[in-house]
Amino acid sequence: MKKQILHYPQLDTVLMVEEFIRKHGGEYKKRSLWENLPKKMMYQTYQVIFDYLQSSNKIAVDKEGKICWIWDPEGVAKYLSNPALWWKK
Repeated sequence: MKKQILHYPQLDTVLMVEEFIRKHGGEYKKRSLWENLPKKMMYQTYQVIFDYLQSSNKIAVDKEGKICWIWDPEGVAKYLSNPALWWKK
């Protein structure tokens, strides 16, 4: 089922949420993270950002429900450039 989104967040808002999660990863659960953001926003807007970050594998939720930043493009590039490591297509 596809959700109808009435308002998409602005880029600066998405970046603010990303930065907050990077700095405070593992400290907050979903709702408390939203309540502690430096800039207030509607929960529906936060939900759109959260869903985007989770579907793009930038964040993960642990078994306790706490949010962690897992995106590491530099680490991925390092491993992909190592000729001893490869994967089969």
